[in-house]
Amino acid sequence: MKAIEAMRELGYDLSQHRSKGLSEIPDIEYDYAITMGCGDECPFVRARYRQDWIIPDPKQMSSDEFRPVRDLIEQKVKQLLTHLACREK
Repeated sequence: MKAIEAMRELGYDLSQHRSKGLSEIPDIEYDYAITMGCGDECPFVRARYRQDWIIPDPKQMSSDEFRPVRDLIEQKVKQLLTHLACREK
């Protein structure tokens, strides 16, 4: 619920999204696999590149504590997209 509310504050409706289990994603090799602070490389997901982003677990956080985590994820996604765009040039 915190994620839905935090994303709504930014104008993004996350209410129809849900977490997916590994059995629900295509069995392909991905370009990137990103884990978020768990240090787990998830051997069930094949990927050419892997990154572990050190992200605090927001599960027990209040909404006010959750927002900086949301913003950190946004920052890291933007950095990754910039990195990928530079590689294509």
